[in-house]
Amino acid sequence: MSATPAATLKTMEAGDYRYIPAVFQYSSGVAALPGYRLERARFSRLLPMKEGFARIKAHLEALGRPLTAFAACELRSALPFTEDGFREFNLGYAQVLRDWGILEGDDNPVARSNVCPELAPPSESGFHAFTYTVPDSRVGPTFLIAGGAERRGGGPVAEAVVAYGDTSPEGLRAKARQTLGEMERRLAAFGFGWADTTAVQVYTVYDLHPFFLDEIAARGAAQNGITWHPCRPPVQKIDFEMDCRGLDHEILLRV
Repeated sequence: MSATPAATLKTMEAGDYRYIPAVFQYSSGVAALPGYRLERARFSRLLPMKEGFARIKAHLEALGRPLTAFAACELRSALPFTEDGFREFNLGYAQVLRDWGILEGDDNPVARSNVCPELAPPSESGFHAFTYTVPDSRVGPTFLIAGGAERRGGGPVAEAVVAYGDTSPEGLRAKARQTLGEMERRLAAFGFGWADTTAVQVYTVYDLHPFFLDEIAARGAAQNGITWHPCRPPVQKIDFEMDCRGLDHEILLRV
């Protein structure tokens, strides 16, 4: 999904953040409004969806924050979905966001990644981490860019995916180049670049070493290193995904 130009950014007033509109299941990224910051919380273990939503609700309430402050999440699923299966999964996820007053129609402000661990996959989808807004006028702008892969816009996967089915070094390089470019477009929509990121994550089960230096590091995407998760993107036949963030506060929630 291509990033939306800065002129068409939307504001989630009830959550105190802006977002880049995208497809039904998520936005392309979020940035806190002035006077607020984004804070990321990672669970010490993966929590199944129902339990994860309950823990997130309790955490926000303990902070005195509305449920609409929920701005982003990072999920893990067992196996890549078919396109129809992915939409079916998202319908259940989206219903909770509707109940929380976040999602209206198909306009979903919450940024998201959802990837599938290659080793020891979970038995069901669950929460790895989530991000929310809190009042804070002391920090600079904070943001989180949603997971994006080597897909150019909508349409069938076989037509939209760069180097479809090609996991050779050159095929993966093309996939990485497309994904990096999409990250840069999303960052630019908020007025940011790689220099503003504090963490960059890559999700693939394939070897990225052949193009790490000249495609990833040379762009500035590895200025703080990268976190490489041996995971597959959530839809079958997609092979390379990234997300990134620029945050001042991250915490671990032991569960």
